[in-house]
Amino acid sequence: MRAPETAPATLLSDERCHLGEGPSYDAATDTAWWFDILEQRLFEARLRTGQITVHGLPLMASALASVDAQRQLLVTADGLVLRDIASGRFDMLAPVEADNGATRSNDARVHPSGTFWFSTMGRHAEPGAGTIYAFRQGTVTPLFPGLTIPNAICFSPDGLTGYFADTAAHRLCRVRLDPATGLPLEAPAVLYLHAGEGGLDGAVTDAEGLIWCALWGGARLNAYSPDGRLVRAIATPARQTSCPVFVGAGFDRVLVTSAWEGMDEAARAADPQHGRTFLLDIGIRGRAEPRVRLGAL
Repeated sequence: MRAPETAPATLLSDERCHLGEGPSYDAATDTAWWFDILEQRLFEARLRTGQITVHGLPLMASALASVDAQRQLLVTADGLVLRDIASGRFDMLAPVEADNGATRSNDARVHPSGTFWFSTMGRHAEPGAGTIYAFRQGTVTPLFPGLTIPNAICFSPDGLTGYFADTAAHRLCRVRLDPATGLPLEAPAVLYLHAGEGGLDGAVTDAEGLIWCALWGGARLNAYSPDGRLVRAIATPARQTSCPVFVGAGFDRVLVTSAWEGMDEAARAADPQHGRTFLLDIGIRGRAEPRVRLGAL
């Protein structure tokens, strides 16, 4: 394991998330969003003012994508749901595993084409219960079934490559994509096999194509090159770091979520920043997340 660098860190929210996940950023409104999956909460942070609003949700949700100025597409335990930002109203768009009470949603990211990749997993991380899906032109298609904890979904800036991890298997994979559709052209291959402390969790690519992956239990962000080399490691304030996203007018800061899921009282005491949400200044620029396209392209 590469020794982590230190970077300036700012506390964005001191509210502790049981399972903080799925951060996203709307540059048009300078607003960050993230979830506490297990407590069914959606956080909204106006970065310019520091104002944070917590929205209660009617079911578990784990990630979202921007549709337009009025709507978001949420990945929930019952499938894909449209959320009206002003009212908070939910409208089911596409049920996914809604009849399977043993699974819930997990990771997600929008491909540059507007195709939305998202994942499911067992509520107790049952082996092989997870699947990565693609939502395109109103249709949900399973891409990679038989995973245990599908994570680290992200894409190269040119849309030619997709990345994902199975946390339980310690594998970061890559797959060649059709850049016009965001759909695979071949079977995935292992890009990096993680060894040592922590597990591969959520990820995002920067403007140059490096893959920045949170290490659950490792208190760090690791940066991997497209050819599978570990090139940087940045220390994070909380041990169970879960997912990063680039934020700010220049996409020059990284918002990182964390969690206290599975930690007993002693473990929480030893990790005083557990479950909180942070901004890191790592000297790297990201880029805007694409909007998801709902219908025909």
